[in-house]
Amino acid sequence: MSKEDVIETEGEVVEVLGNTNFKVKIMNNHIITAYISGKLRTHFIKVLVGDKVKVEMSPYDLTKGRIVWRDKNYEGESYES
Repeated sequence: MSKEDVIETEGEVVEVLGNTNFKVKIMNNHIITAYISGKLRTHFIKVLVGDKVKVEMSPYDLTKGRIVWRDKNYEGESYES
């Protein structure tokens, strides 16, 4: 499977599971299980409930995906002291 074969969609994180897995509600109101891609993991990008994310899914299994981008314009809580 090549990089062109993936389905890319946007969604919102609705639940944080263990081991950097997340439940993501995608555009058509389906909830899928997604994990963080390697680049987000190496750069310590934090993903929280309510974040808007971009998810890549395989056309063979539409219940699982990979989070490849977190929206920078997140309007949520600020953790500054």
